[in-house]
Amino acid sequence: MGKSPPGKCGQFPYLINVVVTHYVMAQSAFSLTRPNSGQFWMYSLLGALYSVGMGYLVSRMGPLGAGVAILLPIGLVIMIVLMMEPRFGLFLYLHLSFIVGLTRFFPVEFPVGLLIDGVLALTLVSTLVNGSRMEWRGMRSPAFALVTIWFVYTLIELLNPEAPYRPAWFFHVRPFSMHWFFAACIVLVTPITRNDIRIMVNSWLGWSFLAALWAFKQQYIGLTTNETIWLNSGNNAVTHLLFGQLRSFSFYSDAAQFGGEMAGVTVVAVIRVFEEKKLLHKLFFLALALVYFWGYAVSGTRSALFVMLAGFPFYLLLKRDFLKLAIGVVMAVPLVLLLLYTSVGSSNYQVQRMRSALTPMNDPSFILRLQNQQKLKGYLSHYPFGAGIGTSTDMGARFSPWHWAAQTPPDSWYVELWIETGQVGLTLYILMILGLVGLGVWRVWQLKDPWLIKIMYAFLAEFVGMAVMAYSNPVLGQFPTDTIIFISTMLIVTCYRWDIRPVNQPSDVTLQKLPTLQL
Repeated sequence: MGKSPPGKCGQFPYLINVVVTHYVMAQSAFSLTRPNSGQFWMYSLLGALYSVGMGYLVSRMGPLGAGVAILLPIGLVIMIVLMMEPRFGLFLYLHLSFIVGLTRFFPVEFPVGLLIDGVLALTLVSTLVNGSRMEWRGMRSPAFALVTIWFVYTLIELLNPEAPYRPAWFFHVRPFSMHWFFAACIVLVTPITRNDIRIMVNSWLGWSFLAALWAFKQQYIGLTTNETIWLNSGNNAVTHLLFGQLRSFSFYSDAAQFGGEMAGVTVVAVIRVFEEKKLLHKLFFLALALVYFWGYAVSGTRSALFVMLAGFPFYLLLKRDFLKLAIGVVMAVPLVLLLLYTSVGSSNYQVQRMRSALTPMNDPSFILRLQNQQKLKGYLSHYPFGAGIGTSTDMGARFSPWHWAAQTPPDSWYVELWIETGQVGLTLYILMILGLVGLGVWRVWQLKDPWLIKIMYAFLAEFVGMAVMAYSNPVLGQFPTDTIIFISTMLIVTCYRWDIRPVNQPSDVTLQKLPTLQL
C-alpha cells in the first residue's frame, strides 16, 4: 500500500539523466565563449584562416571566388551528410541530373557531369562505410549480374587495340555502363523505404512539370540571352530552328532529350490516370498528362512519339487486360490513319511533325541515317569489338576527328554502341535490356500492393518506351533520362522488398520479411 507507483519511480532516473545532459550541453556551449577556452581559440583560428583564404580567392577570382567562398561550406556539409546516409546521395544524384542543362545559364563553364561522378562515387563509398546496415543480399539479384557483365565488358574495351585515343574511353564509359553499375550497387543494398520511392517519383514529375512550363515560355514568350547564345553556337540552330519554328529544349541538353523525357512522363501520368481510384487524383494526373504531352509537342521530336506508342500498349500487356488493349487499338488505328492518309492539322507545326514520324521513308534525314548505317556496316564487319569507346559523336570529334568512327554521325543510341563496342557489345547490351525487362515483368506480376503495382507499371512502361526511342536518338545515355532508368530498373527488379498485402485481400501466400518497411 505504501509503495510508489512503478511508472513514476522508473521515471525519476530518466529525469535526472535529462537534467544532467542539458547541463553538460549548456556548459559546453558556454565554454566556447570564454576567452580561456581551448575550443574558443581553435575555432577562432579556423575562422580566421577561412576568412583569409576566402578573401584571397575573392581578390584573385572576383565573383567566382565569392561563389566558391559561399559554396565550399555548403559542399562540406553535403559531403558529411552523404557519408552518413547513402540515400541522401541517391536523391542528390537524381536532382543534379536535372540541372545539367542549366549550365548554359552559368557565367562560367561548370562540370556538372564530373560532379555527378563524384556524388555517385562518394555514395558508393558511403554504402561501404555504413555497411553494417546495408542489405548486401541484394547483390544476389540476377539484374546485378546482367549490369556487371556489361560493365566488365566496357572495362575490357579500354584495351581495344583499334581505339585511336584511349583516354576518350572515360568520357563515354560513364553513360554506357559505369553510372548504371554504381546506381545498381547503391540501390540494391541501401535500405530504401516506400516513402523514398514516393519522393523520387514526385521529384521526377515535379522537375518535368517545371521543364514543360519553361518550354512553353521558350515557345510562346521567347528565349533568354544565354539560350540565344547557346542556340547560335555550333550546329544548335540547324537542329533546333526548322523552317523558322523553334524546337523547345527547356533546360535539358537538347530538344530530342526534352521531347523524349516529356513523352516518357506522359506515359507515366496516363498510367496513373487509369490506376488511381479517387476522381480528384485522376483529374490531377490527367492535367499533368496534358501538360507533359504538349511539352512533347513543342519539342518537335518526332521519334519521341514512339515512347508513347510502345510504352502505353506495354502497360496494357502488363495488366493482362486484353479488352482494354483491344479498345486502345481500335481507338488508336483511326488516329494513325488520320495522320497517314489525310492532311488534317497540317497547318499546325507540331501536328505535322507527328505526321512525319509515321512516314519515315519520306524524310530525307531518315534516309540519310539508313545510308550512314550501311556505310558503318562495311567498316564494322572487320571490327567485332568496335572502334573503341569514346571514338564517335562529340568525344570522337574532339579527340580523334580523323578517324572514320568520328566522321559518321550515329544518330542512334544503338548505332553509337555498335560503333564503339562492336557487334559483340551491342548484342550484350540488348540482351541486358531484354533481361531487365523480362525480370521486371516477372517481379511486377507477383506484387500484391496496389500502390506499388501502379508505380512499377509506370517505371517499366517508361523504360520500354525509352528503349524503343533509343533506336533514333541517344536518350538512354543523356541526363536526366539515364538517371531515371538506372535507378528505376533496379527498383523494379527488387520491388518485392516493399510489397505488402492489402488489408482486405486475404491470401495463404506467406509474405517475405520486409525489415525496412515502416508504415
